[in-house]
Amino acid sequence: QVQLVESGGGLVQAGGSLRLSCAASGRTSSIYVMAWFRQAPGKEREFVAAVRWSDSITYSTDSVKGRFTISRDNAKNTVYLQMNSLKPEDTAVYYCAADDAVMTINRWTRSQLYDYWGQGTQVTVSS
Repeated sequence: QVQLVESGGGLVQAGGSLRLSCAASGRTSSIYVMAWFRQAPGKEREFVAAVRWSDSITYSTDSVKGRFTISRDNAKNTVYLQMNSLKPEDTAVYYCAADDAVMTINRWTRSQLYDYWGQGTQVTVSS
């Protein structure tokens, strides 16, 4: 089992920045990929970015490229999401997810494939 705890959400003005953290505990040695998803009110959960634990290969959705950066610190068992140039449409609950199954990159975007989830952290961007 892997436990995930997110932190770092909050209220920020458009154009501002936030850094989210996701601390993993438990069987962290088994983690293959960790990801961030988000869910806005009335919308489906959507993929934001993911990182492969072994070599830091990353992948992010087009809407955040150039603004958000995912990274990981293996020593701290923590994944970060640096969010710059935030827009009101980035407002959502952000969830950290992890899985220990080997997946090709094109499957990293599928929330149903992740077994472990954090409780979520709210990000609100005001205009």
